[in-house]
Amino acid sequence: SSEISFSFKVFILFYKLSEARDKTLEGLNQAVEYKELKGKDPSMMELVKKVEQLELKITERENQLMEKELLVDQVTRLSNPIRDQVENCRDVGLLLAKKLNEVRTNITNTNNRLMGVTAELSMTQAMVLSQQQQIKEKELQVSSVPNHSQLIQRDSTKKLAEEEEWNQLPNGVYTTAEPRPNAYIPTNDPLPLPKPYGAHAPFKPSQPGANMRHIRKPAPEPMET
Repeated sequence: SSEISFSFKVFILFYKLSEARDKTLEGLNQAVEYKELKGKDPSMMELVKKVEQLELKITERENQLMEKELLVDQVTRLSNPIRDQVENCRDVGLLLAKKLNEVRTNITNTNNRLMGVTAELSMTQAMVLSQQQQIKEKELQVSSVPNHSQLIQRDSTKKLAEEEEWNQLPNGVYTTAEPRPNAYIPTNDPLPLPKPYGAHAPFKPSQPGANMRHIRKPAPEPMET
């Protein structure tokens, strides 16, 4: 069985080899296809002219390149001192920044100290005000205690006020009411002597109270003629 499989494989290989050989021979026998380009080839003189033109362009480009290189050299020579100045200014800027930071720290420290001093000052002022208030209260307490002369003067003034407030009527009665007139002086009498009113004494109305604002004054009616 192994010999049969081996012979079968050899047969297949020979078959594939023969097919490849046939295809190769067919390709060799076929004509090569190509596409013909239209136009004409330039002559030798034309080619020489084109080469000369290209050389001129190359020389122009080289000259332009040299000019640009010269410009670059000049710019670098001019920019070198400016670059040095920039570097120096950078160093100066760093120094200034350090000094500015130091000044800022000093300012913050000073502000903190000032805040502490103001707080202490406010506390001291509050203590002074409280002490002044206590001193005033003690002075008032001392001044409010009356002595013997003040007590005597107070009693005398009280008695005088009581005497002024109390009025004695003709019948001997004391009252705080305002005295009413019980006599009048006639106008036609040649002798201006007071005469008693008798039973028909004039009525003295009292002062109007706060409820008078609720009372409307009556409108007078027109009189008939």
